[in-house]
Amino acid sequence: MKILGLSCSPRTSGNTVTLLEQALQGAKQDGAGTELYSVAGKTIEPCNACGGCRKTGECTIKDDMQELYPKLLQADGIIFGVPVYFYSINAQAKAIIDRTYCFNNDSKSLANKVAGAVVTGGSLGLVSALKDLYFFFAVKQMLPANFVAAYSHGEEGVKKREQAMKAAFDMGRQMVKIGAQNFRYPAEFKLRAIAYGTHTN
Repeated sequence: MKILGLSCSPRTSGNTVTLLEQALQGAKQDGAGTELYSVAGKTIEPCNACGGCRKTGECTIKDDMQELYPKLLQADGIIFGVPVYFYSINAQAKAIIDRTYCFNNDSKSLANKVAGAVVTGGSLGLVSALKDLYFFFAVKQMLPANFVAAYSHGEEGVKKREQAMKAAFDMGRQMVKIGAQNFRYPAEFKLRAIAYGTHTN
């Protein structure tokens, strides 16, 4: 089993990465292979709504997201590490979510992958960020694990929060155990490229 920790923070170290590393340690303890991928220093453009991926299943934008796509597809579980800067998920996380629009068929899908969330912030916005992430998990038919949401200030902040560190470690272990259940969404309910909702046609 492979668990990917995806840091959407523009920082290579700090609270988000610290909690992700802790979660990956928990997953590793329970036998998973792990990888931490950071978007820091990467170029990930926003979706330009060109519609090209609807025909080919491939995103037409050639940037560092092309490096991330196979990591997302090959992982059995993904932990999204997201900092909150202005009341919800940061721009890097939203760009990644939007760019997974190209995962819209059976051969390229996030369905049945275990999903966890690490959210950090200094004030309001943690719940809003979790809402966005877990709705994304639901639309992609991922299997939601627990989450860690931590208020903290400064790079050493979260390391002082013993409960948050333990919760992250336990979440990593939980993801491995959920993955071992081999749950699969019923095949008759096909994954759609867009969110379910009310449509006129």
